[in-house]
Amino acid sequence: MARDLRMLFGANDRSVEAEEAFTNRQAQWQAVVAALTDHLQRVATPSFDVEDLASPRHNVLVAHGVGGIGKSTFSRKTEASLTHNGQRPDQWDAPAWPLERLLPVRIDLARSSGIDFEGVVLSIRLAVATLGRPMPAFDLALRRHWERNHPGEPLEEYLRRGGMLSRFSNAVNLPSQLQSALADAAQALALPGTVGGAVGQLTTALVGALRERRQTVRALAGCSRLADILDAEPDLETLSFATHLLAWDLAQLPAAQRITPVVLLDSFEEVGDRTHRDFERLLQRIVWLMPNTFFVITGRNRLQWAEDGLQGQLDWTGPTAWPGLAGHVPGARAHGGHEVRQILVGDFAPEDCDDHLARRLAHNGQPLIGPELRRTISERSHGLPLYLDLAVLRFLEIRRNGRTPQPEDFGDFPALISRTLSDLTSDERHVLRSVSLLDAFSVPLATQVAGLTHDAAALRLTERPFIREDLTALWPFHLHQVVRSSIRTAEDRTDDRWSEQDWQRAAQRALSALGQEWTHGPRRERTVLIGVLRQALRLARDFNLDPGHWLTQAAFDYVGDSVWEPLAPPAHGPEHAALSTPADALVETLSALARRQREHRGRTVERLTTVIDSGLLPDELQEMPLYYRAKALRDIGRTEDSRHGYQQVADTEGRLAQAARRGLAQAARLDGDFPTALAAAQTLGWEGRQQRVLGDLYWIQGEVQRAAEAYLAGRLEAEQHAKAGEAAHNQALRALALAFLDPRQADDELDLAQQLLAGLDLRATTINAAIAAVIRDAGSPDLDDRVRTLRTELDVAGLTSTRPTLELAFAFHQAVLDDHEALSATVARLREQTSDGAYAYYTDIAHFMADRQLPDDHTPPRWLDSEQATRNRWRNLVTARRERLRTAR
Repeated sequence: MARDLRMLFGANDRSVEAEEAFTNRQAQWQAVVAALTDHLQRVATPSFDVEDLASPRHNVLVAHGVGGIGKSTFSRKTEASLTHNGQRPDQWDAPAWPLERLLPVRIDLARSSGIDFEGVVLSIRLAVATLGRPMPAFDLALRRHWERNHPGEPLEEYLRRGGMLSRFSNAVNLPSQLQSALADAAQALALPGTVGGAVGQLTTALVGALRERRQTVRALAGCSRLADILDAEPDLETLSFATHLLAWDLAQLPAAQRITPVVLLDSFEEVGDRTHRDFERLLQRIVWLMPNTFFVITGRNRLQWAEDGLQGQLDWTGPTAWPGLAGHVPGARAHGGHEVRQILVGDFAPEDCDDHLARRLAHNGQPLIGPELRRTISERSHGLPLYLDLAVLRFLEIRRNGRTPQPEDFGDFPALISRTLSDLTSDERHVLRSVSLLDAFSVPLATQVAGLTHDAAALRLTERPFIREDLTALWPFHLHQVVRSSIRTAEDRTDDRWSEQDWQRAAQRALSALGQEWTHGPRRERTVLIGVLRQALRLARDFNLDPGHWLTQAAFDYVGDSVWEPLAPPAHGPEHAALSTPADALVETLSALARRQREHRGRTVERLTTVIDSGLLPDELQEMPLYYRAKALRDIGRTEDSRHGYQQVADTEGRLAQAARRGLAQAARLDGDFPTALAAAQTLGWEGRQQRVLGDLYWIQGEVQRAAEAYLAGRLEAEQHAKAGEAAHNQALRALALAFLDPRQADDELDLAQQLLAGLDLRATTINAAIAAVIRDAGSPDLDDRVRTLRTELDVAGLTSTRPTLELAFAFHQAVLDDHEALSATVARLREQTSDGAYAYYTDIAHFMADRQLPDDHTPPRWLDSEQATRNRWRNLVTARRERLRTAR
């Protein structure tokens, strides 16, 4: 295992063992093996022709990924693994083919390496020099190029100055091999032996001989394009085409000496940009003109060679030319299929992050970074290897200063910003910072948020590996989480960094763009509403933006369906707990409404009271917490406070006035004033959910069929208005009403209720459906445990107002069984639960079910018709159920 010098020099403690850790990448290695195996098989077929310039190319594999993901490490390890007796990682399986027939050479294209196109060509030729023999056709072209472009400069001196002599063990032999090729050609042409200063004369004579097809040069005559290349101006363009000669030379080797070069081009993103492709064009020629050589290209971006739109910028483009590159699927991980030759070098899995950190630093053979800290760093890295390396350096720095590293020491790293932005254009950097404000985005949305008038920069950005794509999502693109976090929160030291005002302006643009998505976009679906609200609420809160008209309207659209998907962005730290802006108040309001499905309604009352008392919401929004606090007060049994709240909202004549009037009608029903409730209900219309209020009123009278019809009408209205939550409410209540009358039909209605509830977070409605199932099963054994479970659920949810309905359902069951003792206990519980006057009529109904007389001092409710008629209807439902059970036995 190699020593990691950066870590080794990061501390004075020599007991710290710093190892270079390499983790995983088995899938990418398998892709290399599969592609190389396919290449070797193609080259070995009798039909393979190295001079065929028209056939599609399958000799390239691209591994791309975000900066710091480990591409260069993967490239180095691949080169070592393909070298005979190389050091292959333990995790990687051995290939089936003999390594001694491969000739790997890795070329770093990073600007810091100082390599140019000549250096690339020389590197490939130096690797081939290990064969110990000249490449006759190519060496003539190379020598001619050298003499013209480096007059008076010995090749050996150039190689020594560029460090190539030390890197390639046989580099010292290259000048002699070139000289040998010249001498052999001169001998074949019967020219004088002294040819060192007469390369031009030699190549002129050779071109003539080749064109005249002289027998003396038959060894080179098989290379049909040699004369044309030697006759061309010896510039870089010609040198790039000359690599075809090297491919031809390799193909002429005897079968026993034939090898397959594997050229690994790393840091490919540094050969230029998407507009200036001169260097890339030269490199592409090498790949195309050397079909018997296999190329592994690693870089930040996927290779675009299979796109027809690049015709004219590159020589060979389109999916026909590069079928493997056209098979790239955005976001796909590496796999072994030979049809896909673009693979993503992705993030580490959590266990790989832990393994990487454990092996980077050790003390007495044990990991220096403890398991809890490793877990924290792994979670915050989101699998990005660069983050792990930066965290290890910070760990050593803190330890060197005499302090024990703590989890809070590992946040974002400024180096991540510079690495991410380094090869982006100015517009791309601007778009990147803009979309870091968003959880997800599309190209048009990114352009709007950036304030640009054209999509080009956003389109180019989506091709970068730190942009993840999910075609099934509402907006298909999102930033890698660590990259996004670093751009947003780490100290930005780049020259074009944004000021606070820049971020504020971008946030305002983002909020406006999201509003355009909702108010003027092509889709007015609830998924779009939830998507824009989640992003807009966080922006408004974090940047103290005025909610404005569209966000206010969207908030009312959200509550109008009563579905309550989670909306609230992650909470700020404790120092920001107090509400201070209108956006804070709106976020807290919508969060409280969504959370009431999962927390006690008493807590909902507390949270909404805090919002109301803050006075931060604009008048248009203030009715929202007032109305829903009134609902929560009703749920916890504070009916008088609830009625007061409803009246406040109704008096405002705002958006929720009709809903508040529904609440007042329901309050009259709870008090047992049924005629007043009926009169109020008949004025509500759809906005006040009139049919549901009527259904609630009718079933209490024992008119369950009439109630079921009202609920059906309410459900159909809700479906016409695309209100899924309201449709589910009505369907659950329809099942409850019909459960008294016909258990078999109630079964079907409950099935439909469950379908409508699927994917909705409606706790009270779900419990109503469960109560309907209790009524459906009345008279059956073993209901007691189900009822006890439901009581617990109601207590946990704080749905105090629903407990009397559950006890009434239980009373129906006991009346059917004629269980007087159990029924008396239930009636006692009902009296206790309705002692404040709300739902007091439930004790009357329980008496009606069992045909019991009411106490003399009892104050009856105001039934819609006579008490006796109501009594008869309830008693008839009990006797009908008994008869059904008797005939079913």
